[in-house]
Amino acid sequence: MGISKISDPKSWESGVIRSPRPVFVDFWAEWCGPCRMVSPVVEELAQEYDGTVDFVKVNVDDAGELASQYNVFSIPTLALFKDGKMISQQVGAASKESYKKMIDRALAT
Repeated sequence: MGISKISDPKSWESGVIRSPRPVFVDFWAEWCGPCRMVSPVVEELAQEYDGTVDFVKVNVDDAGELASQYNVFSIPTLALFKDGKMISQQVGAASKESYKKMIDRALAT
């Protein structure tokens, strides 16, 4: 399925809140160096978890309201949503393994 880009509340509602699968959300911005470092890792994860987890990118410059709603003050912030609720969050760049642990824990519950 790849990675969806969301920038408005209506798409957020349908793509994240009402998703039947866990959703891995990457809050980022084009000017953010660490965000650019994390992006290829998120793309790899999207391929590895295709069909099990949905992946979404939210550009905080285009969707400041969504970022504020979820208290995203630093980027990159990567969050996992399940059943419409944020269940885990990683602020700042981290390893692929740490993101996989986040996802695997969500899939196990």
